[in-house]
Amino acid sequence: MTHYLQAHCIDDFRELARRALPRMVFDYIDGGAGSESSVRGNRSAFDRIRLLGSAPVDVSQRSTAMQLFGRSWNLPLIIGPTGLAGAAWPGADRCLARAARAFGIPFVMSTAATATMEAVAEAAQGNAWFQLYVFRDRAMSARLIDRARDLDFAALEVTVDNPVAGRRLRDERNGFSLPLRWTPRKLASVLARPGWAWRSLRAGAPRLELMAGELGLQATHTIAQTMQAQLDPSLGWDDIAWVRERWPGKLIVKGLLDPAQGRRAQQLGVDAIVISNHGGRQLDGAVAPIEILPEFASETGGRLPLLLDSGVRTGSDIARALALGATAVQIGRPTLYAVASGGEPAVARALALLKEEFEVCQCLMGAGSVASISAHMVRGAAPVAPRQETA
Repeated sequence: MTHYLQAHCIDDFRELARRALPRMVFDYIDGGAGSESSVRGNRSAFDRIRLLGSAPVDVSQRSTAMQLFGRSWNLPLIIGPTGLAGAAWPGADRCLARAARAFGIPFVMSTAATATMEAVAEAAQGNAWFQLYVFRDRAMSARLIDRARDLDFAALEVTVDNPVAGRRLRDERNGFSLPLRWTPRKLASVLARPGWAWRSLRAGAPRLELMAGELGLQATHTIAQTMQAQLDPSLGWDDIAWVRERWPGKLIVKGLLDPAQGRRAQQLGVDAIVISNHGGRQLDGAVAPIEILPEFASETGGRLPLLLDSGVRTGSDIARALALGATAVQIGRPTLYAVASGGEPAVARALALLKEEFEVCQCLMGAGSVASISAHMVRGAAPVAPRQETA
């Protein structure tokens, strides 16, 4: 139960998760679409950006805090929405929400969560955002928006980059479906992971609670196909305008890769955007968000908070993103690897390691504050417009 103490970086947590989880569950978390070139490209794009040490600079007084939506957060980091998290650890959604609250950063609950909105709201205590898919049945989406408002979720994050579901070949090869269809090979994989099997036996099979409650789920070949049956390929900016009219709080649009869409988001009164290729799980061969971030910064002129996900694994990755114009980053797999390694305490350790890495990087770059991290501190990336403070 304390194996997570052996982890000293996110890659260590990934290895612990690989050892702890049956192959089909690990591959669901770890895998991407098609040949997974987007997954690999997300990482290699970060590695191509080099950091400029700026010693000697007085960094004895420093802060990792960021300002977003009129509030100060302890780190420019957000735990982003991850579906079926309960397959990694029973009650994972609540573990993630509590760990984020304790650490002073936001947690984004997925529509494909394995917990109810009420359970996550109680765990987060006002610290959670809600991620929304706009379904074919708009009435269902409207109900979820209204529930998020009534439960005091602080922001709504609408995901737009899956009008169709990407092909997850690992899931297809493993036959990872909802509900699980057991085969001798799957049973052998589970029996090889007795800790996971015992926890899952006690807690019961994970279930997409919101979707089950709203729709009643039927067996399909893969998790992606479960979502595909409900997602709407006609989703457009008129639908985002509809959400904007219905939702009174902070509105975030997640899944933009075309910088020209940044200006459209501004025109509709969106409060922030997430530049994302869905962690490489949708469009195989997609541009890495960190590569296109400077163009978004130029297009929006510092007037819109830019969040970024896909490929973030280290504190220096956070610094790279901030230097190129991001306000904060979102992570998905890193905290899933962590929760699979030991539940909530493991997530707390992973967040502490990321903060330590970021603070070391910040100091060595000569940045006393998050706001002082700028484009002149990196090399190997496209130019970026000056970043402005965001309310």
